[in-house]
Amino acid sequence: MKPLSVGLLGLGTVGSGTLKVLLRNRDEIERRIGRPIVITRIGVRSLDKARAITQNMGVDIPLTQDLSAVTKADDISVVVEVMGGTTTARLAVLDAINAGKHVITANKALLAEHGNEIFAAARQHGVMVAFEAAVAVSIPIIKALREALAGNRIEWVAGIINGTTNFILTQMKQHGSSFTDALKQAQLLGYAEADPTFDIEGIDAGHKATLLSAIAFGIPIQFSRAHIEGITQLQAIDITYAEKLGYRIKLIGIARRSEQGIELRVHPSLIPENCLLANVNGAMNGIMIKSDAAGITAYYGAGAGSEETASAVVADLVDVARLELADPQHHVPHLAFHAESLNPIPVLPIGDIHTRYYLRIPVKDEAGVLAAITKLLADQMISIDAMLQRTSSHQGGNAGTDVIIVTHGAQEARIDSAIAAIQALPAVSAQVVRLRVEDLDQVAMH
Repeated sequence: MKPLSVGLLGLGTVGSGTLKVLLRNRDEIERRIGRPIVITRIGVRSLDKARAITQNMGVDIPLTQDLSAVTKADDISVVVEVMGGTTTARLAVLDAINAGKHVITANKALLAEHGNEIFAAARQHGVMVAFEAAVAVSIPIIKALREALAGNRIEWVAGIINGTTNFILTQMKQHGSSFTDALKQAQLLGYAEADPTFDIEGIDAGHKATLLSAIAFGIPIQFSRAHIEGITQLQAIDITYAEKLGYRIKLIGIARRSEQGIELRVHPSLIPENCLLANVNGAMNGIMIKSDAAGITAYYGAGAGSEETASAVVADLVDVARLELADPQHHVPHLAFHAESLNPIPVLPIGDIHTRYYLRIPVKDEAGVLAAITKLLADQMISIDAMLQRTSSHQGGNAGTDVIIVTHGAQEARIDSAIAAIQALPAVSAQVVRLRVEDLDQVAMH
């Protein structure tokens, strides 16, 4: 049977991993799909670097810096985009689609920001866009949501979907490292880039959570409406206090359906210490899905890596090879639901969400301050679930007291009002710290 002819854009970490996996497992892959997958042309920025990689692998594949020579080539059926970025990559992907090529991409930023446009173009031209590698690379989470759980109504998806931040938080918890020291360690080990902004500010996780929300709930991609907080302001003392209360702090991406709309948010969260996600450490990823029929399912695996990402890219290639000749109406919809059935459910403003909260309130050691704080919370109809008081020496070098409160469920807007009122108390000596608490239906490890 005729080989599936593939054009590859990018031969960096992911591109070289993809080429390596295809070469090493060519026989196994051919047995699965009944024909070989062959990379026939590679578009790159640097010919010298790419030539060194292909020579080292013992292959002679034509290289070009003209991406259109790949995207518009008559002998190529599928274009794999793994070069990253959202400008050149967007143009290359649209060129490939307009030329009638199927596209596979690992580019979560591209799809989170331009996915609606890209998927519309793909429908118009009757081609597939596959992107399993864009979220939690080695975990087949998109296939799980889009296919394995297709008979379910998804209630929520929550996960650790950025390995860099999870490594940093693990270092802070297990070794008492400061954020700065943990970040330096992540950079030394290659988990964090020289410029780690996308990771530590939560943007990378926000891209991924946006894609998961669209697939889970059948809504358009709405990255601009996601609420995103990173971990740069997180302090080691809050990790310590969380642990005393029975929680661990993780950067969590959450997409949850409610009566009012969709919650779409990324931020540090307190997770019960016996919950599955609380025990995902290092640079690993973990995702949980709550659906009506299957209940809660959990997924764990590497969230980064050359061959780990390549695994998902090659799986998409296998799917395309199997379905290439199928009528476009029989392709699996890009966002799990047919385009005409996408529901314009609004993504809620962060003030409308309802969850539990951790508050750390640095105060002077004065009589009556606790009563004043609890009254201000009660004024906003916020009840207290747990509380600690600890002498502290981190308040600008002066000894004081930290009042740590975990609330029952409350609306974020009410918490904001309560915090503003508490902050104005004369006895409050520093900024009130607020973190969200996510119980995730108390799914525990046994």
